[in-house]
Amino acid sequence: MNLEKVIFAFFILLAFTLNFGFFIGDIDVPHQHDVFELFAAIVVNLIATVLKFGDRTQLGALHLATSLVADLQLIAAASVWGYCLYVSGVGMTPGVTSSVVSLSGGALMANVVSVVLLIGETLQLRR
Repeated sequence: MNLEKVIFAFFILLAFTLNFGFFIGDIDVPHQHDVFELFAAIVVNLIATVLKFGDRTQLGALHLATSLVADLQLIAAASVWGYCLYVSGVGMTPGVTSSVVSLSGGALMANVVSVVLLIGETLQLRR
């Protein structure tokens, strides 16, 4: 068993599950989407991105691209949340919550693609 591949797969799957955990729930109900779960999803996605930098294959480039898209979407979601809560003073209205959850949904789709690529890569391995 290759420890590097285990760690790589662990962070890809953890990023996916944390993002899914934040995304699940009614799209416009703020208390169903925890800010700490969004923060954890951002941190784990950034770690997964760093782990993807070493692979120089075409599949590695796709992994990196999906991770960068997920990072961008999650950081945008956190920025909208922070702006509406602390700068504009609007607070977490249903509209703001919908925007934040929708952005995290985009990141979730990027993470789904990353997991599918990981599974496809694993299935292609031959002993």
